Formats: sequence, structure tokens, C-alpha cells
Amino acid sequence: MKYQKVILAVLFCSIFSVISCHGQNTNQIVGGPCQGCEALFEYGSKKLTTVDTLPDFANLPAGEAGAKLKLKLTGTVFKKDGKTPAKNVILYIYHTNRQGIYAAKSNAKGWAKRHGYLRGWVKTDETGRYTFYTFRPGAYPNRAESEHIHLTVKEPSKNEYYMDSFAFDDDPLLTIEKRKRLEKRGGSGIVKPTLENGIITCKRDIILGAHIPNYE
Repeated sequence: MKYQKVILAVLFCSIFSVISCHGQNTNQIVGGPCQGCEALFEYGSKKLTTVDTLPDFANLPAGEAGAKLKLKLTGTVFKKDGKTPAKNVILYIYHTNRQGIYAAKSNAKGWAKRHGYLRGWVKTDETGRYTFYTFRPGAYPNRAESEHIHLTVKEPSKNEYYMDSFAFDDDPLLTIEKRKRLEKRGGSGIVKPTLENGIITCKRDIILGAHIPNYE
């Protein structure tokens, strides 16, 4: 009888562990593997709003030269139905400098060592709107990749996962072959730069769960 109780206890613990692990893994596999996605949480004590301005935006040259570089990324985050605005969604972006380098500060910590200091965070409100002010990044020095801005999202009830990067429709490095390989996670990340009020504006609406593995 004593041994039967021990065996039952072991079986109970094993089943409980499997259920617990299964639940945790289900949460973690939303969106698949994502190296560096945890950088989304590195905003520290910063109070997130629907608008963020990345470093160096204010230091861009004035006049026509600056107008060609200044960039406004804006749009609405929708739930999976593509109609309902999604609130309390954190968006994290990072990109290279004009030389195509993820420039890091000498005192960088965490993922800032790899992603560089050109990073930004916003959190949507009831309207689902978001806006980033930054500048157009440079392509990698070897020209292997087109200009792009990385994007990671975090919904209240799900783990963080990556979306298609922002890419520019007028970039000659964004070839037909590369366009075909895009996953369209969250919808198309290709934006059309348009000069509005002296700043290049790129509009992109994001649909949560679109082409995201294991999303429910």
C-alpha cells in the first residue's frame, strides 16, 4: 500500500509537470523562435505612449537634406479580424545608422550591444494607433540586405514575437526575389515613402496574428 501511494504520487507529479510544461511551451512557440525578441522589455522606467522619437532624429540636418532622411512610421494595430483596434500592444523597433551599422554606445547593456542605440518603443491605446519618428536607415555595408527596420510586438496575453521588418518600396535593393521571400507576418511590411509636411511618411497597418505560427 505504501509503495502504491509513492507510485501514484510520482505519476501525479509527472502528469502535472507535463501539463505545466505544455502550457508554457504553447505560449512560447507563438510566432516561433525569435532571437533577441526579449529586447522589447528593455525600455526600463520609460513611460510608453503611442508616440516615440528615436535618438538622433533631432540632430538631422535642416532643410531639404534633412527632409530626405526624416522618417515618420505610423499606422494602426488591429486584432486578428483586421478591423478592431488593438490596445496595450507594445511595439519595439531598431535599425542601423546611415552607414548600415547597428551602432552601440560604449556603455551599452543587454541587447543594446547588438541592436545598437537606435531603438524605440510605443504602446497603443484604444485607437490602436502608433507613431515613430526616426530617420531612414542605411543598407548593410555589404549591400546584402535592403534598408529595413526591425519590428517586435508584445500583446497582453501572448509572448513577444517578430513581425516583417519595415522595408521601403523604392529601395533598389528590395528586388522581386526578395519580395517573394517575405513572410508577411502581421501583413506586408513594405511601405511607400511619401513626403508629407516636410517629412517622409510611411503608413503601415499591422494585423496581429496574420501569418504568425501557432497563433490563436
